[in-house]
Amino acid sequence: MHDALDTLLQTAGSVILGKQRQIRLAVCCLLARGHLLIEDVPGVGKTILSHTLAKLLGLEYRRIQFTSDLLPADILGSSIYDGRNHSFRFHPGPIFHQVILADEINRATPKAQSALLEAMEERQVTVEGETRPLPEPFFVIATQNPSHQIGTFPLPESQLDRFLMRIELGYPDQRSERALLKGEERHGLVEKLPVCLPPPQLLQLQAAVGQVHASEALLDYLQALVRYSRESAEFHCGLSPRAGLALLQAAKAWALIDRRGSVLPEDLQAVLPSVAGHRLRPAASGALGADAVVGPMLKKVAIP
Repeated sequence: MHDALDTLLQTAGSVILGKQRQIRLAVCCLLARGHLLIEDVPGVGKTILSHTLAKLLGLEYRRIQFTSDLLPADILGSSIYDGRNHSFRFHPGPIFHQVILADEINRATPKAQSALLEAMEERQVTVEGETRPLPEPFFVIATQNPSHQIGTFPLPESQLDRFLMRIELGYPDQRSERALLKGEERHGLVEKLPVCLPPPQLLQLQAAVGQVHASEALLDYLQALVRYSRESAEFHCGLSPRAGLALLQAAKAWALIDRRGSVLPEDLQAVLPSVAGHRLRPAASGALGADAVVGPMLKKVAIP
């Protein structure tokens, strides 16, 4: 399975050029059974990355374009009267797929955004009084435009906290962009991709993440990081217990990708910006990147 995982990372890197770390973080998020938020300006490959991962994992994929007039029923589904049977029949919405791309999620109203809350937390949806389970595995990959762009509705903290990680792709380096300009069109390339890690193997790897060992000293370090975020005047609000669990799960997945059976402090440090960056709001005004937000924590909290 690890060989298949390595092949997946390499193949994804042949489509999303020059972004190996972001690809690894995205795969780490999925192995940890988390949902992924990709925030960046339009046109840098957010949608292509989500489609590539779904294709390489052999998962059912559906893209939902979030707009200001999107309704919860457009996501979850609704019951429609069937004249032949004289009864209402439920028509499932696009949420009933294994990988959901919530494209430009912050262009929809909070009412439409909230339709994803139950699905992301409990992997089920309740429509018209009936609870329906979602397929397994189930991932939400959302893309988001920067909040300063026109026509955006910022995600509330409760919605942001449902995302295990937030990553940014950024512009490609000059060499990667030249290869992109000279290479095949990306959408056509994605359609030709083979399945590298089928769903049964993905589920096995997800189960293996839970078996990765975290020592008492490692947990001391994790708790020290969380405690610093809560006690420091640098942040309006510290990391929640759910954020601490997310950090541990992501670090275990990062260690598993490296074929290790235990978590190192370096694993926590590697995933901390992506796990904590969108959950922490700096007390100082001005927009900061995830690395700048968590930088003081890594400098001031000593490794046991």
